[in-house]
Amino acid sequence: MTDDDIQTIGRPNFYEGVGSSEAPRGTLFHHYVVDESGRLTKVNLLIATGQNNPAMNRSVFEVAKQYVHGRDVKEGALNRVEAAIRCYDPCLSCSTHAVGQMPLVIEIKDHCGDTINVIKRG
Repeated sequence: MTDDDIQTIGRPNFYEGVGSSEAPRGTLFHHYVVDESGRLTKVNLLIATGQNNPAMNRSVFEVAKQYVHGRDVKEGALNRVEAAIRCYDPCLSCSTHAVGQMPLVIEIKDHCGDTINVIKRG
């Protein structure tokens, strides 16, 4: 190429596209829409954290049933909660934290929603 004038104007071939990619924490689904000039007008991402969230919540609930009794919390509850989260979303929990050092807060609430105990790490 010897010419200084090499810029070209591209036009979209398609105005909408959908894709997916697999990662250790789950599948990323992405959907894009562009206008006539190629500018994004809509982006919708379905990320693994959102997809895994109901299962993570259920696992934490199951841990709580075993480790929380009234205001009393058995030793090891924080480690069990961390393990439950790591099962579904290893990148979220370990990208910056070593095992056993993930910052966590457990708030125990009574039937009125008032906090009666707090356990935290980190």
